[in-house]
Amino acid sequence: MCIANRNLRIAAAPHLPVSPSAKSLLDMAAADVSATTGKSKCIVAAAGVSELRLVQILATTMAISGGVGSESERREVKVTVAGPALLPLKLDEKDTVPDSQSYVPCRIPVFVLDLLSFFPPNMVGNSNRVESFPDASDLEASLPVPTPSLTPLEVHKVPAPQDNPTLQSLKQRLSEVFFPDDPLHQFKNKSLFRKLVLALQYLFPILQWGSEYSLRLLKSDAISGVTIASLAIPQGISYAKLAGLPPIIGLYSSFVPPLIYSVLGSSRDLAVGPVSIASLVMGSMLREVVAPDQEPILYLQLAFTATFFAGVFEASLGLLRLGFIVDFLSKPTLTGFMGGAAVIVSLQQLKGLLGIVHFTTKMGIIPVMQSVLENRTEWAWQTVVMGLSFLVFLLVARHISSRRPELFWVSAAAPLTSVILSTVLSFIFKAQNHGIKTIGHLQKGVNPPSVNMLFFRGPYLSLAIRTGIVTGILALTEGIAVGRTFASLKNYQIDGNKEMVALGAMNMAGSCASCYITSGSFSRSAVNYNAGCKTAASNIVMASAVLFTMLFLMPLFYYTPNVMLSAIIIVAVIGLIDVRGAFLLWKVDKFDFLACTSAFFGVLLISVQTGLAIAVGVSLFKILVHVTRPNTVIMGNVPGTNSYRNLAQYREAVPLPSFLILGVESPIYFTNSIYLQERILRWVREEEEKIKKLNESSLKCIILDMAAVTAIDTSGLETLAELKKTLDKRSIDLALANPVLEVAQKLSQLGTLQLFGLERIYMTVGEAIAASSYKAQTSASCIVHRTSV
Repeated sequence: MCIANRNLRIAAAPHLPVSPSAKSLLDMAAADVSATTGKSKCIVAAAGVSELRLVQILATTMAISGGVGSESERREVKVTVAGPALLPLKLDEKDTVPDSQSYVPCRIPVFVLDLLSFFPPNMVGNSNRVESFPDASDLEASLPVPTPSLTPLEVHKVPAPQDNPTLQSLKQRLSEVFFPDDPLHQFKNKSLFRKLVLALQYLFPILQWGSEYSLRLLKSDAISGVTIASLAIPQGISYAKLAGLPPIIGLYSSFVPPLIYSVLGSSRDLAVGPVSIASLVMGSMLREVVAPDQEPILYLQLAFTATFFAGVFEASLGLLRLGFIVDFLSKPTLTGFMGGAAVIVSLQQLKGLLGIVHFTTKMGIIPVMQSVLENRTEWAWQTVVMGLSFLVFLLVARHISSRRPELFWVSAAAPLTSVILSTVLSFIFKAQNHGIKTIGHLQKGVNPPSVNMLFFRGPYLSLAIRTGIVTGILALTEGIAVGRTFASLKNYQIDGNKEMVALGAMNMAGSCASCYITSGSFSRSAVNYNAGCKTAASNIVMASAVLFTMLFLMPLFYYTPNVMLSAIIIVAVIGLIDVRGAFLLWKVDKFDFLACTSAFFGVLLISVQTGLAIAVGVSLFKILVHVTRPNTVIMGNVPGTNSYRNLAQYREAVPLPSFLILGVESPIYFTNSIYLQERILRWVREEEEKIKKLNESSLKCIILDMAAVTAIDTSGLETLAELKKTLDKRSIDLALANPVLEVAQKLSQLGTLQLFGLERIYMTVGEAIAASSYKAQTSASCIVHRTSV
C-alpha cells in the first residue's frame, strides 16, 4: 500500500481481506487528502465486495476536507477503481481511462467514476462539513450513503434458437455424417446435359483428365510408368511368394488392378499392385488352416475368394459413405503395427536368405528364430554370400536415393537390375548345382479367368470372409493414406469414398482374373511421384510393361534365385520401421506411444492378427478415454485483454476472486456427464479450501465456458440442471457462457434454459463476469442504503 502527495495513489493488495484494507485505505486517505490539489487523482485497487462503499466514503471525505478546490476543479477529480467485485461501468464521452502508470494493474477492466455522482451537491465545497460528523473515528458507519445510479456494461443476450423441423434436422445431420465433402455441389445450377457429363466424370475420373490429355502429359506418364514397372515386376513376384502364392500371381496382380484403378481412381500418383503387409497377413491367416505346399489349389481358391470379399467390403464402405470406420486405425497404432509386421516379414526372409528348406509357418519372432537356429545344418554359404551381396547393393541404392532425391531412379532400378544380374550369374555358374534355389518355370500369357475358383459355401467360407475383411482394411488404409499424402504434395484433393469404391472394384475384378489383394504401394507411389507422373495413365503404362513381360520375358526368370526375392522384400519393408516417428510420439503424446508399442510387440511376440486386434483395441480404448474423461480447465483473465484462457497454458493469466471460471473441452454425453458433475464439484471444493486457507473473498459464482462443448444429450442437460440445484443450495450462482447453436437448442427444448434463465446464459465469459458483478453490487448497495436509512 502506498500514498503519494500531489498525485495521490492508494493501493491495497487484492488478496487481503476487504474490511481491514478498506478501513486502512480510508484512514490513510483522510489523513493525507487535505494536502492534495484540486486536480489530484486517487487510484484505488482493493479486493472484495465493499469497494463501492469505500469509494463512497473516500469521495465524501475528499469533498468535505476542503482540498478539492473550486467547482470547476472538482469536476476534474476522478477516482479509478479496480476490483473484481466492481463491474465495468459505461464511461461518458469526456471520461478517459488513466494511462498505465497511473493505476495499479487489476483483474477486470478498469473504469472511471466521477466523484460528484457519489454524494449530494449540498455536501460539496464546505470545509466545515467535517464538523457535522461528530464520530469521526468511524466514518464508514456515520456517513450518509446515497444510492448510486449504476449502469452496467451492455450484455448481449443469448437468444433461444428456433426449433427446426425434425426431418430437416435429421437431414442436415445425416448430410454432415455421410456427405461432409458435399459431392453434389458441382451439379448445382447446371443444365441436364452438363449434369450428365459431370456425373460420368465423377464416376469415371478418366473421362475428366482424359479429355484434356496431351503428348506432353503422355511423355511424363510414360517415363513414370516404365520406371515403376521396373520396381513392380520384382516386387510383385516377391510379394506373391510372401503370401504363399505362385510368383506368377504377383505379375497377374500387377496387370489387371492398375488398369481398373486408372479408370475409377482419383489419385494421380498412386501406383497400384501387391503390397507387403496385406500379402503377409493373407498368407499368415490362410496358412493357419491350409498348407500351400500340401493343398495348393484349395489355397489358391481361398486367396481369390478372400480377395473378392475384400473388394466387396471396400466398395461397400465407399458406396455407403462409411469410410470413417477405417479411421479407427490411428496413425500411432498403424506405425507400431507396420513396424512389427516389417520385422516379422524380414525375419521370414531368413529362410530364403540362408537357404533353409524346412521353416516354420508361424509368424512370431520366437518361433521364427527357433526355426532359424534349429535348422543351422541347412544353411548354404553360397546362398548367404549371394543374398548378402545383393542386399548390401539394394540398401546402398536406397540410401543414395534418400540422400539425393533427384537420383530416385537409382533405388527404383536397383531391384530389376539385381534380378537381371543375379539371373545372369545363376545361369553362368549353374547356381542350382551349388544349392541356390531358383524360381523355375513361369507360365507365359495373360491372366487366366478365375471366376470358377471362387466359392461361396463350404467349411472354409468363414476363413475367406475373415481374411478378406482384415486384408481389405489394411489395404484400404494404406492406399488412402498414400494417395492423400501425395495429393497434398501436389495441392489437390482425392475423394476418400471414391477411392474405396475404386480399390474395391479393382479387387473384385482382380479376383476373377487370377489376382490377389492389391492396393496403393508407398514405395512404388514415391517412385511414381519422383519420376514426374501427371495422371493415372502411368498405371496403364506400368500394366503394359507387365503385360509385355508376361507375354515375352517369362522364360528369363527361370534362373532367378529365390534369395534375390528375399533381399528385395527385406529392402522394401525395412522402410516401414519408423523409428523417428515412434520417438516423436514419445515426445508429443505418451498414450500414442503406448498404443504404438502395444501394436508393435503384439505383432512381434504373438502374431500379426493379434497385433492388428491390439492396434484396433488400443485405438478404441483411446477414444473411450477421451469421451468418458473429458478435459476441464480453470480459466483466468489475461491482463490487458478481455480474454479468459487456461491458467496452465497462459501463465500470465490470473483468476478472479469470488469467481471460478471452468472450461469444458468436450461434448457432454451420457458417457461423461456424471464424471463432469463430480469433477466440477471437486473444482469447487478445492477452490473453497484455497479461499479458506488464504482468507480470500468467498466463492460467489461459477461460470462454465461452453465454447468447446460442440454437442450435448439429455443426460448432459439433466446433469447441468442437477449441478445448478446443488450449487444453489450452497448460495453459489452458476452461469453458462458461449453455448453453441446445438447446445442452445437442446437447452431450450428440454426446459433447462428456463431453469437457468436467459439472464444466466451469456455470450462471453467477460459479459458473464460483468453481469454477475453488477448483480452482486446492486444487491450490496441496496442493503447498505436500507441500513443507512
